[in-house]
Amino acid sequence: MAQLTILTGASRGMGLAMAEQLCTPGDTLLCIARGQSDALSALAQKHRTALIQWQADLSEPQPVADRLAAWLASLDASSFKTAALINNAGVIGHLGPFEQAQGSGIARSLAINLTAPMLLTQVFLQLTRSWPARRRVLQISSGLGRRAMAASAVYCATKAGLDHFSRCVALDEALLPNPALTVCLAPGVIDTDMQADLRQGQPEGFPDRGNFVALKESGSLASPAAAAQRVLAYLARDDFGSKVVADVRD
Repeated sequence: MAQLTILTGASRGMGLAMAEQLCTPGDTLLCIARGQSDALSALAQKHRTALIQWQADLSEPQPVADRLAAWLASLDASSFKTAALINNAGVIGHLGPFEQAQGSGIARSLAINLTAPMLLTQVFLQLTRSWPARRRVLQISSGLGRRAMAASAVYCATKAGLDHFSRCVALDEALLPNPALTVCLAPGVIDTDMQADLRQGQPEGFPDRGNFVALKESGSLASPAAAAQRVLAYLARDDFGSKVVADVRD
C-alpha cells in the first residue's frame, strides 16, 4: 500500500528538498507552493511517484483548504497505509521594530504562518477521520517560537502560536476515534533564503543580525537536503507524537 503526503512550501529550500526525497515508487505526493517545478515532475516520473503540484498563494488560505477538502474526498482511502500533512510554508515577514511593521505585512505573515496551517490541518483531520491509514500532522516550527528575538515579533508570535495550536490539537485528537498524531518541529538552522533575509537585516533595527552572519561564516548551517532528511526521519519515527513540541536535534 502507498504513502500519501501533502506538503506546503515545496518550491524551494528545505520544502523542495523534502519533495525530492518524497519521490518514492508507488507513493502519492501533493505539493502546494507558489510555483511549480518541472525538475520535480521529471524526478517523480523517474521514480514512479504520483505527483500533483498546486500553484497557490497561502496568504489567502481558505480557497486552498476548500480545494484540499474536495481532493481528499475524491481519493480511495483504502489505497493508503499512511497519510501525512506537512505544513512547511512560512515567511520571516517584517524584520525590525514592531511599531514599523505594515498592517498588510502582519496580516500576510499571520495567514501564511498560522492561519493556513490551521485550516489545512482541520481539513486533513476531518476528511481522513474514517481512513484506516496511519495519520500524522507535522508542523514546521522554529526555535524562535520558543525564544523571543528583537525585530521579529510577528514571526516569533506566529511560530509560538503554531506550537500551542499543535498542543491543543493533540489533546483534541486523544479524545476522538482514530486519532491522528501531531508534532510541531523546529528543524534547526538551515542554509535557506530565510537565513539570507536574516543576514540582510539592518543592524540598527535588528541587533541579532551578527549571530546569523556568524552561523553562515562558521559553516554551522545545515544544507536543505540534510535538514529535509532529518525532518522526514522524524516524521517516520515510532515515537512520533510522544512529544508534541519538539526539535529535530532532540
